[in-house]
Amino acid sequence: MWRSNCIKLLAFTQKSWINSRRHIFTVFEILFWPIVSVISVGLLTRFIALSSEMTAFVLVGTMALSIMQVCQLDVAYALLFEMWGKSTKHQFLAPVSPWHMVLGSWFMGVARGSVVFVLLAGLTLWAFDFNFFAPGVVPVAAFLLGLYLTAMVVGVLVSILLLLFGLRAEVSAWSTVSVVLLVCGIYYPVSVLPSPLAYLAAWIPLTYFLDAFRVHFGFAPEFGLSLAKGFLLSGLYLVLAYWGLSLAITHSRRTGVLLKMSE
Repeated sequence: MWRSNCIKLLAFTQKSWINSRRHIFTVFEILFWPIVSVISVGLLTRFIALSSEMTAFVLVGTMALSIMQVCQLDVAYALLFEMWGKSTKHQFLAPVSPWHMVLGSWFMGVARGSVVFVLLAGLTLWAFDFNFFAPGVVPVAAFLLGLYLTAMVVGVLVSILLLLFGLRAEVSAWSTVSVVLLVCGIYYPVSVLPSPLAYLAAWIPLTYFLDAFRVHFGFAPEFGLSLAKGFLLSGLYLVLAYWGLSLAITHSRRTGVLLKMSE
C-alpha cells in the first residue's frame, strides 16, 4: 500500500515538473517576478533611507510573499492545467485520492519555492547586505515550513473555488495571496491595522510565522507562542480545506461541472 501511494504522489510531482518545463510563464514565476519584486522593494528602502532593521522587516515580508505565491500556484496548477486542457474528468476517474493530487503537486511547489528562496536570499545579501540566514538554520527552516504549509492551504482553497465555479474562479490563483498581503503584515506590523482587519489577521497562519521570524531581527513579538499558533492554525485549516475539497469534488460530479470542464 505504501509503495502504491508513493507512486501516485510522485506521479503528480512529475506531472507538475513536466508542466513547468513546457510552459515558459512558469520560468517567469520563479525568476522574473520574485526578483523584480525584491529589487523594487529593496531599492525603495534605500531611497527612503530605512534603517537596517526596518529594511529587514520589509524584505522578510517581500520574500515570504514571493515564496508562498510560487508554492501555492503549483497546488492550484494540479487542477488548473487539467481545466485548461479540457481533461478534468480523466484526472478524477483515475484510481487516486484528492490527497495524492494535493500532496504530490505540493512537493513540486516546495521545490520551486526553495529555488526562489535561494535566489532571493543570495540577491538580498549581494544587493542590500541583508543576510536571511542570520537567525540560524532552525528558525529559517521553521519559517519556510510555515510558508509552505500556508501555501498548501491557499492552493487547496483555490482548487475548491475552481471546482465550484469553473474557470470563472481562475483569477483566485493569483489574487488570493494579494488579499493575504493586505492583512498579514507583509510590509507593516499588524498593530497598525483597523480592529476588524487585525482580528482577521489573527486567524491567518502567515501572520504568526512572520512575527516569529522577525523577532530574530530585533523586533518585539506582537503575539505569544507565534510558531505554535501558526502551525496549529495551518494544521486545522489543512484538515478543513481537504474536507472542503472532497465535498467540492462530490458536488462537481453530481452537478455535471466536471463534464462541462472536459471533452
